[in-house]
Amino acid sequence: MIPEAPPSLALIATRVDRRLRQLIDAEDARWSDLDPVLADPFTAIRNLVLLGGKRLRPAFCHWGFVGAGGDPDDQLLIDAGAALELLHAFALFHDDVMDGSATRRGQPTVHTVHTERHGGQWAGEARRYGEGVAILVGDLTFVYADQLMREASAAAWVIWNELRVELNIGQYLDIVGSAHRERRWAKAEQISRYKSGKYTIERPLHLGAMMAAPERAELIGQLSAFGLPLGDAFQMRDDVLGVYGDTTVTGKPVADDLREGKPTPLMALACAAATPAQAALLDRVGAPDLGDAEIADIQQVIIDTGALRGLEDHITALTDEALASLSAMSLGDVAKSELTLLAGYVSWRDV
Repeated sequence: MIPEAPPSLALIATRVDRRLRQLIDAEDARWSDLDPVLADPFTAIRNLVLLGGKRLRPAFCHWGFVGAGGDPDDQLLIDAGAALELLHAFALFHDDVMDGSATRRGQPTVHTVHTERHGGQWAGEARRYGEGVAILVGDLTFVYADQLMREASAAAWVIWNELRVELNIGQYLDIVGSAHRERRWAKAEQISRYKSGKYTIERPLHLGAMMAAPERAELIGQLSAFGLPLGDAFQMRDDVLGVYGDTTVTGKPVADDLREGKPTPLMALACAAATPAQAALLDRVGAPDLGDAEIADIQQVIIDTGALRGLEDHITALTDEALASLSAMSLGDVAKSELTLLAGYVSWRDV
């Protein structure tokens, strides 16, 4: 049974969304006054940031902050949640260019929209124009994320900087892994952790705790014991959805990870257990001419090798490991209870 999102997630999202809307609208008005064409970047940011997203990163930051003794109504916490969403948007704008993705959250991606708007009717190449716009929009969100963090403590800035570096390191590992057709479990797990798991759960928890109580360095290790395995489970669930998810729910075309040849733990398990005939079919993953019929066959091979079941079992084990760590964590009981609910949601969600 797929768990519902914890009620607190919607409450946190409402406050973060209000702050995001305030910032985006104000900057849109400021720069559109200079030149009406400057409304375009803010339309792109607004469409991605405010028309979707689960707000998981702000939620984990929230409970790290509150669990360490912070006031849940502190504006610094709300700003940090908004900053995490803008940083995530930066990564998505750039990721869509790197992956050549046509849609995101059920809408055309920014580079696709602006490539079509150029249409070869203006100077230069349409594709490069569209990708350039998307990269700059991503860079703009990165700057605004930093602005929102300007009042954070020095300890929080150490975490914020590590989070940003790790995110970029993970993206680089993902690109290299795809190019090299990486299928080893250890490498796939490493990529999974650094491209998403750490910056989705572990580092937001650290960030919240260090904003609330920078003197409580002992919380870092405790939160990692929870955040690292759960972050891995989160990304592995993403990998399953990337192959078997419902496009109407996820907002991305089904099997995009197979078309892009992503170096995922799911693929590593399938390749390790494949027969020669199955391996030949799996070798087609990432091929530019991969067709729908082959994708369906590959999806079945992943099931037949036991890889899907194996990854589901691993997600369960990781989630259990994370939950077991809560008993030793010196956070408030409310935060522990909410983190328990979030753990179930991120591990078995369908979006």
